[in-house]
Amino acid sequence: MVKPLTEEEVNSKTDPSVAKQWDESTPMAEQFKELFKITDGLKCGLLSTFRPGIGPVTRSMAIAKRVGPDFLFLANGHSKKFDDLKDNKMIQLTFQDSSSQNWVNVTGEAVTVSNSDPRIKEIYSKGVNAWFGDLGDGKHTGMPDDPRMTLIELKAGYISYWKSTSTSLGFMKEVAQASMTGQVADTGVNRQMFDKDIQAARDSGW
Repeated sequence: MVKPLTEEEVNSKTDPSVAKQWDESTPMAEQFKELFKITDGLKCGLLSTFRPGIGPVTRSMAIAKRVGPDFLFLANGHSKKFDDLKDNKMIQLTFQDSSSQNWVNVTGEAVTVSNSDPRIKEIYSKGVNAWFGDLGDGKHTGMPDDPRMTLIELKAGYISYWKSTSTSLGFMKEVAQASMTGQVADTGVNRQMFDKDIQAARDSGW
């Protein structure tokens, strides 16, 4: 439902499109449940590392496994992203669902970067080798024991996301009405989780 812009919001330099959609009433367990539903449904995200002299460098990455609020990836250890992570462990992971407009941002740290982690065999799935190739030497096979096969573990430190509360048609109608009336569109909920919330999710197994 569209909402009017207030003088107080202007005077306090508040972004009304954000402020009017903040959700501070939904229980945190439910917020995480709906977050996981979004990320699990998308399978792939945009993973950003930070390169000296350049800044954020982003690429699409398939999620090998989500473990609570944290994420595991498999990647080729020869990739330049690993050079980035040697200098800066910070990672940003984003998701965007163009059908619903839902989006997710996860900021955290690469706490594991290893080609010998036993979890590689657990999360490896058929088709991963398509991105590695097989040299035919019995070693560089694109299989879990390939020395190039490297696990990245993203430990989340801050999460924000927006979830639509309207249908696609309702979203368009809301935006059109707000545009024509000078009001502010209110089509979903903004949520955020800080480190203490994220740790609680890990501990409770939400």
